[in-house]
Order: sequence, then structure tokens, then C-alpha cells
Amino acid sequence: MLEWLHIENIAVIEEADIRFQPGFNALTGETGAGKSIVIDALGAVLGGRTSRELIRTGAERAFASAAFSGVSADLPGLAECGAAPDEDGCLVMQREIGSDGRSLCRVGGRPVTVSQMRRVGEELLNIHGQHDGVQLLDEERHVAYLDRFGRTEDVLAAYQASYSAMAELQKKISALRMDEAEKARRMDSLRFQIDELERAQLTPGEEEGLAERRNLLRNGEKYLSALSGADYCLSGGEESGGAVSAIRDAEEALYGIRTLGEEMGRLYERLGALRSEAYDIAETVRDLRESFDFSPAELDAVESRTDLLYRLKKKYGATVEDMLAYLDRCRAELDAMETADDTLARLEKQLTGARKAVEEAGAALTAARKAAAAELEARILRELRDLDMNKVRFAIDFAPREPGADGCDTVRFLMSANVGEDLRPIARIASGGELARIMLALKNVLAEQESVGTLVFDEVDTGVSGRAAQKVAEKLAQVSRRKQVLCVTHLPQLAAMADTHFSVEKGERDGRTYTKVVLLDRERRKAELARITGGAKVTPALLESAGELLDEAEAYRATL
Repeated sequence: MLEWLHIENIAVIEEADIRFQPGFNALTGETGAGKSIVIDALGAVLGGRTSRELIRTGAERAFASAAFSGVSADLPGLAECGAAPDEDGCLVMQREIGSDGRSLCRVGGRPVTVSQMRRVGEELLNIHGQHDGVQLLDEERHVAYLDRFGRTEDVLAAYQASYSAMAELQKKISALRMDEAEKARRMDSLRFQIDELERAQLTPGEEEGLAERRNLLRNGEKYLSALSGADYCLSGGEESGGAVSAIRDAEEALYGIRTLGEEMGRLYERLGALRSEAYDIAETVRDLRESFDFSPAELDAVESRTDLLYRLKKKYGATVEDMLAYLDRCRAELDAMETADDTLARLEKQLTGARKAVEEAGAALTAARKAAAAELEARILRELRDLDMNKVRFAIDFAPREPGADGCDTVRFLMSANVGEDLRPIARIASGGELARIMLALKNVLAEQESVGTLVFDEVDTGVSGRAAQKVAEKLAQVSRRKQVLCVTHLPQLAAMADTHFSVEKGERDGRTYTKVVLLDRERRKAELARITGGAKVTPALLESAGELLDEAEAYRATL
């Protein structure tokens, strides 16, 4: 159950705290006062879509927080985000919306993503917007409503698995059944590319080696000159010794005094190590100088190979490894095309089996849907009778169609509003008030199948008046005995039927518009009902009528 809602800087609401009660909660107020903004705030804190436009002018952020009681630790979605209700079963959900459009979401004090927040919110509260009745006009939604009522998830999942397998086979077969001329062109292109890449005899990692060798060959004279200079300095020439010889002479000079003290001994050892290192370096320099064979022909070959790799990379990949991977793909594609006839025959055989599996799964899904449809028809009709639609007939029509992602059925909701009229699609004959009541009936039936504890109706009374409005009010009162109900309304019948009544009031202060939400006692409820009924001029007669309406509503609730 929704315990309270806290709002900061959302549209015209600077700050508001609303403590909801069990049963039927009604919100009323002048048009534009901000009633639907309360619903928008509630939708935001449950993970609904928002934008920076929701933020109150002049504020840097908007914030909404809601607390729910009686939340089970096993509620779907909680484990995914690592959140949990407290020991009393209370769960707090918070959302902050910044001026940059970004949101900061928390569930049970833990940061979560918007999608995770939405997943949890869907299990706690269901919002029926004032335009939801129009959804009934979209016949593509009818099968989804039926599946939701019939809980056909498992049967539908089995069908969709079979359908996906069949669709994948059809995709493969379609790819193999290309035009023969196009196929020949593609095979010629593949053979050319394979031949060009195979003739190149690519080797992984050769680019790096080529670059290093080319750089060396391009600087051959400089390389040899540097090595020769280093060799002379280290090893000397015919007329003089080099550094190695000088270090050896120094070592021999200290040989006779190496035992005269610890310091002399260490110095002698260091000279010995230095001579060994210098000797190794000199040998390495000499080997490099003697092994380097500068050949203009080799430089030309390296340049040519580098140019070849450059040209191939422009066509087949950014690196040698990428080109080799592309070569493997070309070989595999060419092989598949050369053996296409055999593959096609094999896939056709598999497709026959896949079609049969889809037909069987589709038949099982249709059977499950028809069984659910019979029950849903009866339930909807009972609800419509309660909503003063005694003459209405409602039926769910099935028509076979080609298998699709959601089954092999076209499902349509049909109705007849008047005696003697044929059943026809809802979109063609239902009025606005009838759509609102049918949607309310459907929502009530679906809600009974779900664990959601709170139902929110935003102006569910659109297009409804008179006796029908009273029936809608009674239906919401009945529902509120099983689940908490929040209703934004303009009808006195619905507002009077509520157990708890809030007024959303707009005013001005310091040149700014402010909205507040006020809990009404009986006297203020009478005044609000009189305003709703008679407009700006509230007369004693209207107040007396409002009192009678409250008394009648209280008497009706006592019978539930």
C-alpha cells in the first residue's frame, strides 16, 4: 500500500506531503490546479519517463519520494537491484531529476537504474491514465490484454522459441536462394579476393618487423658509422687501444694493492666487473657491425612489401590479422555457396519440421487463449453490469492468420451497445464513456490477477455522468476493499464515495503560483462537493445536497 508521497519542485508544486490511507482516496480540485501533477510525480518515482520540463521554474532539481508498506522481500525486481524493505515491510523509493535531464534513483536507499526502479514499481502500483481507454481502439493490444489475463507466458514462450527457430531457418534459406547471376558475380568476387590474399602470403606480426627493418635500411650509413665509432672507442685501433684496454690497464695497476684494505679490494673488483661489461659491449658492437649487410635491393624489397600491405589493408582490414580473418570469412562464404544446393535441401527439410513445431505450439497457444477468452468475456460482462451497462454484449473474436511473433491468431474485442445490434469492433461503435467503463472493467479484472496493491485512476470518469458515474463510484468502492485506490476525479459521485478526500488547491504568493494538497474533513468535503456540482457559486441547497451525497456514499460503503 502507498503510505505517503513527498514532492519537491515538480511543475507548480513547490513542496507537498500526502499521506494516503487504505481504501478509496480521491483527489479533486479546479482544472489546472495540479491534480495530474501528483500522478506525474508518482509515475516519476516509479520509474516512468520524465524530462527537465517537469522541474519547477527557477529550481535546479525536482524530487519525489514514495513509501510503500506491506512489501514482501520476495517482490520481483528487488533482488536484481540488491534492495529490500525494512523489517516492518516498508520500502522507500526516491527519484531526483536534475536540470540536465539526468535522474538519480534509489530503492530502499540503494542507487538503481531507471529500468530497475520501473521493474519494482510495476509490482507495487498500477496507473490508469485518462487516455488509456483509447488503447482499446488499438486491436493489436487486445491479444496482449488476453495473454495477461490468461497468464499464457509459458505457452507463449514455447511458441516464440519455435517461431524464432523457424524464422532463422527461413532467413538462411532466403540468403541461399539468391539470383543465379548475382550468385555467380559474388562467387567470382570471392575467388578474386581469396586469390589476392593467398598470393600475398600474409604472416601475423610481419608489419612490425617490416617497419623496423625498413627504418634500419633507410639509415644504413648512419647505422654503420655509429657502430664503427663505438667499436673504435671500445676496442681501439692499430696505433692505440680503446676503453677496454684502458680499463684492463687500470685493473692491473691496482692488482698489487688489492689486499691492503677492504676499500682497495672492492675497488679492484669493481674494475674487474667494469672490464667484463665493457668487453661484452665491445663484442656486441663488433658483431652488429660485421653482421649488417646493407643492400639497396633489400630496401627495395622491403618497400615493395610494405606498399603491398598498405594497398591490401585499404581493401581488406586495418591489420594483417584483420585481413587473415577476412580471408577465412571469404573461404567460408565461398564454400557455403559452392555447396548451397546440398545445404538448401538440408535446411528445407529442417524447415518442414520447424513449421510443424510452430503449428503445434500455435495450436496450444490458441487453445490456451480461447479458454482464457471464455472466462474473460464472462468476467468483463459482470463488471459491465455493475457499471450500468446491462444491455451491452461483449465478445472476444478469433481469426486465424499466418504465424507471427505473437502467435497464429488475430484477436479482437467486439461489443454491441444496444439490443438487436450485431457485435462489432469496439473502435467502430464505442463512445468515450463506454470506452472508459470497458477499460475500467478490464483493469479491475486484470488487477485481480496481479499482486499490485495500489491502483491509481487519473480521471477515469472522462465521458461519464449521471447514473453511470454513480455506478463507476460504486465499482471503485468495491475495488478499494481489496486494493488501495487513488482516483483523480471531477465527479461529485466519485469524490463522495471516497474514504479519504484530498483537495488540490492553487494560489499565488510573491508573484509565483503555488499548489498545495489538503486533507478535507466532512465540512470541507461538503464545500468541495458543492463546488464540483455547482461551480463557483456555492448555495445552501448545494451544501445540503453534498451532505446527502456523503451520507448515501457512507451508507453504501457500510454494505461492502
